[in-house]
Amino acid sequence: MPSSHSKRPGKEKNFVDYASVTVFSGAGGKGCVSFRREKYIPKGGPDGGDGGDGGSVMIRAARNLHTLIDQRYRKHYRAENGRGGGAKNMTGRSGNDLVVPVPCGTVVRDRESGEVLADLVRDGETVLLVKGGRGGQGNARFATSTRQTPRFAQPGEPGETREIVLELKLLADVGVVGLPNAGKSTFLSAVSAARPKIADYPFTTLTPQLGVVQVDDAVSFVAADIPGLIRGAHEGTGLGDLFLRHIERCTVLLHLIDVSDSSAGDVVKALKAVEEELGLFDSKLLEKKRVVAASKIDAGDPAGRIEALKDHCQEDGMEFCSISSVSGEGVKSLLYRLAELVRKQA
Repeated sequence: MPSSHSKRPGKEKNFVDYASVTVFSGAGGKGCVSFRREKYIPKGGPDGGDGGDGGSVMIRAARNLHTLIDQRYRKHYRAENGRGGGAKNMTGRSGNDLVVPVPCGTVVRDRESGEVLADLVRDGETVLLVKGGRGGQGNARFATSTRQTPRFAQPGEPGETREIVLELKLLADVGVVGLPNAGKSTFLSAVSAARPKIADYPFTTLTPQLGVVQVDDAVSFVAADIPGLIRGAHEGTGLGDLFLRHIERCTVLLHLIDVSDSSAGDVVKALKAVEEELGLFDSKLLEKKRVVAASKIDAGDPAGRIEALKDHCQEDGMEFCSISSVSGEGVKSLLYRLAELVRKQA
């Protein structure tokens, strides 16, 4: 994958999908050196207890979380140390484990090696990041027939440290892609309860938007409005490189192509530009089922742009339809088709 994947959003605070944190497990408590000192027992033996184990750090997917905003501002997660052992063979208290909650869809990587440690998709899915140190044994453990008064105990094992990178990839059934101002936000607001910002200037949508599309009483799916892609998005141009990874989890891709404005250029070129950026980011994206929709047909069809786009899609074996998110023309049949494709691909 291109190195541009490591580039991060600037100061966007509403939707945080990347964070780098350090986790520390707790150290084990030290064993105790102690001897029985009781009345009428002149030669008491060793009774030093073991130290408690240190706490571990785990990461857990939680469906009630939607961004990595907490991890953006909290950079260190430290589990509790184990307590030392005590006299009378008392074992020290183990340190409490620490659980780091993240949204479902979070990928956890080791920062140094790049190894994927976890891909947390299901709610409650939990993975151990660093294990707590083991508590040291007290001197009672070392008493033998030939060594009846051991005057030593084990120290606790130190905890582990690990730097990790968290990347959130939205869990959506349908990813809505296209050039800036292709009508993606308008479409999402028309078919779901999502209310993304809508305006007539490029890059209105600065963060991915999710919406639940209720096709009918028994059929629904989740759609994601991905910020507009432009040429060079996979290399960091525009906003695309920040959000292309959210498309990776989508089952179906919906291309929206604006056919209302003749000054916008060739509609076929617009489709090819988006397809090219998807392929350059990850060739597997082009293996997904894709549907092309001519949008804004209520505003007219200058120079037969709809037919030109339809002919190209037929040649490439891509499904095609025409819709108007404003008037609703063609939208319902498109939603049923998308729901069917999601069901088949599941």
